Amino acid sequence: IIIGVIVLIVLWGVRVNNRMVAMEENVNKAWSNVENVYQRRADLIPNLVNTVKGYAAHETSTFEAVVNARAKATSISVNPEDMTADQLKEFQQAQNEVGGALGRLIAISESYPELKANENFKELQAQLEGTENRIAVERRNFNEVTRSYNTYLRKFPRNILSNIYGFDTKPYFEAEEGTQNAPKVEF
Repeated sequence: IIIGVIVLIVLWGVRVNNRMVAMEENVNKAWSNVENVYQRRADLIPNLVNTVKGYAAHETSTFEAVVNARAKATSISVNPEDMTADQLKEFQQAQNEVGGALGRLIAISESYPELKANENFKELQAQLEGTENRIAVERRNFNEVTRSYNTYLRKFPRNILSNIYGFDTKPYFEAEEGTQNAPKVEF
């Protein structure tokens, strides 16, 4: 009977370990999808900047801000295996800087009717908008998979095994500071 109980406990431990591995791989896959859409955005940026440059050559500070933000964002790499909240926050902050710089670049286009009518610009802008939507979807998916993984690890008695096997919870994407307040629109 004792040997039978020990065998059942060992089999249960193996099953829990295999489930944790599978769930961690889902988190890694979700993170890879997030990086993929951010890379898509980074790949669109040079084309967008060059298109706008042709119409607004004197807006060099904005172009430099976009290029620098892109360079910073692409230089930050986060390994999903040992991801920390600080690393994710740094990654997210760099990506937010890219978004802000792109917003300024798009705002420039409002001053140039010929640019707004340019087919290349319109296509790039549409691709960028689609990419931003994909980013939001993939970030949400990452948070959902991460929540499921973290919940599984933290429930008793699996939390004991997760500590023994070395599985740690993963951080979430969080909203930027101040996004809980609605923006004020004044005319």
